[in-house]
Amino acid sequence: MLFLEYPKCSTCRKAKKWLDENGIAYEDRHIIEENPTKEELKEWYEKSGLPLKRFFNTSGMKYRELKLKDRLPDMSEDEQLTLLATDGMLVKRPLVIGDDFVLTGFKEQQWKETL
Repeated sequence: MLFLEYPKCSTCRKAKKWLDENGIAYEDRHIIEENPTKEELKEWYEKSGLPLKRFFNTSGMKYRELKLKDRLPDMSEDEQLTLLATDGMLVKRPLVIGDDFVLTGFKEQQWKETL
């Protein structure tokens, strides 16, 4: 299982602590130092069954700076994936990728049910 995080993010720290407390093994990846590629994002998005917007860190400064709330509806899926792959700060975190699931953000109940 892959766990993508930004170590300074309090939600990521909380999620990581939860994984550790529940004895769940994972491979850790720093989302800024090793930003997901467009291909990875496309694969995860398709596997997740979630709307692509759920992969954006909508509360982040970068999202607001780029005025993505207004721009995303007019962008193609391909353009959105390309944009996400340019900067790890645009990607919702933590992001957990398993063999048959993808979790965006940390919602403890959802994690309990899935993991």
